[in-house]
Amino acid sequence: MMWFFLILAAVIGIPLVIELTRKTMSDKARTNATGQLAQLSQGITYYEWFGPPRGPIVVCVHGLTTPSFVWNRLSKGLALMGYRILTYDLYGRGYSDRPSGKQNREFFLQQLDDLLAYEAVQGKFSIIGYSMGGAIVTHFTATYPDRIQQMILLAPAGMGTVAGKFANFIGKTPIVGDWLMLALYPTQLRKGIGAERKLPTTVSEISDLQENELRYRGFVPAVLSSLRGLLGNALIDEHKAIHRAGVPVMSIWGRDDDVIPLAAVGTLAQWSRNSIQEVVDGAGHGLPYTHTNEVLTIIRETLAEQN
Repeated sequence: MMWFFLILAAVIGIPLVIELTRKTMSDKARTNATGQLAQLSQGITYYEWFGPPRGPIVVCVHGLTTPSFVWNRLSKGLALMGYRILTYDLYGRGYSDRPSGKQNREFFLQQLDDLLAYEAVQGKFSIIGYSMGGAIVTHFTATYPDRIQQMILLAPAGMGTVAGKFANFIGKTPIVGDWLMLALYPTQLRKGIGAERKLPTTVSEISDLQENELRYRGFVPAVLSSLRGLLGNALIDEHKAIHRAGVPVMSIWGRDDDVIPLAAVGTLAQWSRNSIQEVVDGAGHGLPYTHTNEVLTIIRETLAEQN
């Protein structure tokens, strides 16, 4: 019987030990970072600017698991059009710190507020959100509609779509959910990344970059915290507030997206009647890096009408 409990304790402890032995995000880990670092109220945030200094500003917010390198090609394309692009890593991802605390609406808005103040971004600007970033920019725009020139959403979260049985269970189940996340999620994420390895991409070695996130302590807990704190809620009130404020909204969807189903197009149309929506044929959830040129064409035409 003693052996049974020892084996059980080992099984339970292995995922915890693996997490504790992962590398920490540090100055050494940031040696090859090409952008800048800002010490903000919740920790260090990594960010980059692209494009001419006096161009119209566009802020890009990435999704749940893929940091700001997801914008590598799209940001350069927008910069060539004359826009000034700001990208940054959300806390728990990329080169940014891994602060503790619930990753909810207030958490992400504080980071973006802090970064904009740090960089003295004033006046109106456009904002683009991809996947979970779509939920973040929706909250930001609903909170500060007078600051936003145009909101662009790429396969956005916040439509109240089901995240899947696994994500729903761990999101609602403390302790057991935390252990399952540490034990099973890395394998699940690697499987999803592997399924995309043969897809065309404009971001060099993006699959390796995505998988590299798992090497750092705090990434998996950050994903879990976001699932519990920000994702899964239908942002109907926020979208209606944005509609009432008259902020132009453009949404771009992948026809073959298996993360945010195409039914979300109809949902957004109900909440935001004046929103413009485009569907990219043959695209899944990786719109910014698998169908960059199509997305750039749509965004170029949309931003040109607002500037």
